[in-house]
Amino acid sequence: MTDNKTWMPMVAGILDIIAGSFGLICSLLFISIGCVIRFVPNIPPYLFPIFTALALPFAIAGILAIVGGIYALQRKIWGLALAGSIAAFIPSWILGIAAIVFTALSKNEFE
Repeated sequence: MTDNKTWMPMVAGILDIIAGSFGLICSLLFISIGCVIRFVPNIPPYLFPIFTALALPFAIAGILAIVGGIYALQRKIWGLALAGSIAAFIPSWILGIAAIVFTALSKNEFE
């Protein structure tokens, strides 16, 4: 790890955590909408499994993005921080692209 620390890993970590939180919130919304749709008359019954299936990738990406963001803030395990930034692309592509760029450019600052 070098002595000159920049702002990039910190910003990447914050962006990862924000995008990951957004992914978890979206997964909860998908599950909630699916449960509500299940009991509404005249709504096709196949929508419940679709909304439930949409919730799973958002939840996994959200958790991975938050874990990667924590490692980016600590400047440890660059590969996991980069994986978290890539996972942050799923819930929010704008935040994800910025996090990927900042994490990739600050590779030398990680242990």
